[in-house]
Amino acid sequence: MTSFLDPLIAFVSAHAWLAYLTLFLAALLEAVPVVGSVIPGSTIILALSALIPGGELKLQWVLLAAALGAVLGDGSAYWVGHRQQREILNTWPLTNYPRVVAESESFFNRFGTWAVFFARFVPPIRAFVPVTAGALGMAPPRFYAINIPAILVWAPAHVLPGVLAVSALHQYAGLPHHQHIGKHIWILAVIGGAIILGLAIWIMRRRNGSGVAQAKSRGA
Repeated sequence: MTSFLDPLIAFVSAHAWLAYLTLFLAALLEAVPVVGSVIPGSTIILALSALIPGGELKLQWVLLAAALGAVLGDGSAYWVGHRQQREILNTWPLTNYPRVVAESESFFNRFGTWAVFFARFVPPIRAFVPVTAGALGMAPPRFYAINIPAILVWAPAHVLPGVLAVSALHQYAGLPHHQHIGKHIWILAVIGGAIILGLAIWIMRRRNGSGVAQAKSRGA
């Protein structure tokens, strides 16, 4: 992975507009069914966010590019499902991934509309839940009311770990700027993955806990 990221980081650090475009496309493609399962969008976003402390990229534009890409990607997948209904789930290329499609549908049935929020933090179903939500008849206003806040949490959760980690490495370990970031990408990936996983587990436990409490109150 670092053999791919090193030249990418070196190139985009010299062309900021291309870096923002790469961030946008990484977030967009990560939300596309099937494609999102193979595109390392989160890793690319995390890697490029490491250029922020050195001044090569601006935090606000990185967040905006990632968020816009995710909104467009999720929205496009949702509208394909919304137009095709359940038929899309039995159409190529989704038929090549029956297990993930089944998991996405089960995830949606379990959490309802909140599945759209939780799925943003749970790969690989992240790329399948929006199209599933559309296919199962979730109304557009309800989808966007959950999806956009999820993305506004997801973008900082992916960008800020890289910023904080590299800032700490620059300050306390004397790490040089972008030319050596790729060699430390797995440190950033572990930190970012741990934060995102922790957030997902916390949200899901709160959801499960509230569901159990409601069931007990109804039983009482």
